[in-house]
Amino acid sequence: MNISRSTLVLSFIAWLPLMAAAASPPATQEFSLDNGLKVVVREDHRSPIVTAQLWIKVGSSYEPPGQSGLSHALEHMVYKGSSKACAGEFAAILEKLGASENALTGTDYTTFYQTLPSSRTGVAFEILADLMSTAELDAQDFALELKVIQEERRMRVDDEIAASAHERLNSIAYPASGNRTPTFGWMHDLQRMNAVQLQQWYQAWYSPDNATLVVVGDVAPERIKALAQQYFGHLQRRVTPVALAPLELASAGERSLTLHEPVASPRLIMSFNAPSLATALDRRTAHALRLLNMLLAGSSSARIKQQLQLGEAIFTEAHSEYDAFNRGDSLLTITTQLNPDKLNDPDEALARLWQVIESLKSKAPEPAELERAKNLLIANTVYAQDDLERQAYNLGLLETIDLDWRLVDQDTDELNKVTPLDIQQVAKTYLTRERLSTAKILPEKNNG
Repeated sequence: MNISRSTLVLSFIAWLPLMAAAASPPATQEFSLDNGLKVVVREDHRSPIVTAQLWIKVGSSYEPPGQSGLSHALEHMVYKGSSKACAGEFAAILEKLGASENALTGTDYTTFYQTLPSSRTGVAFEILADLMSTAELDAQDFALELKVIQEERRMRVDDEIAASAHERLNSIAYPASGNRTPTFGWMHDLQRMNAVQLQQWYQAWYSPDNATLVVVGDVAPERIKALAQQYFGHLQRRVTPVALAPLELASAGERSLTLHEPVASPRLIMSFNAPSLATALDRRTAHALRLLNMLLAGSSSARIKQQLQLGEAIFTEAHSEYDAFNRGDSLLTITTQLNPDKLNDPDEALARLWQVIESLKSKAPEPAELERAKNLLIANTVYAQDDLERQAYNLGLLETIDLDWRLVDQDTDELNKVTPLDIQQVAKTYLTRERLSTAKILPEKNNG
């Protein structure tokens, strides 16, 4: 599953109180158990609720060729039985407590979480500790669950044109790293996956010294420390494999692919190789890329949307995304759908997009335009403080990609340091043909 990051449009007047809210981060502490488990506790006493998230440092970018999808398959299987419960028992217990639960697998992580009354925090800890240490991973259960996983891939990727196109584009946009590996796994790998591989993956990565427990809510840090020791302290530390950050070629050369699909009008995707917050030599570069993304097509006021979608109407859809929060390098991606009444040639659309990109290279954005983009990103940070699960997600993600959770509380200041000239510089450096991969999705031809 993927977490989407929504944007909120605020006027400057509405923005003023948000600056004050961002100035005082909640009380947060960290500690580690003797077995290496790191625990981050953030207090939020506005309601008697707590969210507990267990983050494991393993995801699809860790998977070797031929074994794609192992992390996601393992996420499914740890719920199928352990030393303390049969399949479905933990879910039934949580339901009786009025709790919610979920699990996510990404490029760099696998995370499990429960949100429940803070008085029942120990229940969440007991479940999470058991899942990460004594999952049974029965071969017969896995054979059945594998069919579910394969069907999930069909529904969410193979039968979804946009998802499938992005997956294939990633396979050429990341020529030198495991970031190209799809989270769901390639279907041919799922068809030959077995329970022995799953057990080996579990033993390799699900170790307390390869995990972070994030707790946010109506809690006292000393109480959390005692509970963590009670439920996780007995787990044995293991030696985990070395996992280097997935780095990309600085200039891989222009790459492209063309797909023929049952679409009403052509679609065009552009992806540029770029560093992340973890791999940039200067973190200001990553923050400038985040804002560049907003200026291109990351909001309703962005240039591509205003000029080419709403203005000239050559696109019916246009948006961009850049994920700064990877343990390895990242992509800045622009996705568009052509308006066949105005333009039906993806090559011409590509040329028009280049014109917008070149305008940011030739002239730095006006301060007011950049300020709007900053307000949008900072608003997301501020509003995340009203959601326990988002707070925990942001803290856990940073720790899992080997960055300090304190960067969450520094985000506003770091974004505010970015200047118009910084935007112009990252556009010149990273929005180049040598870093570009494109995917053209054309209406399939009727051969009948």
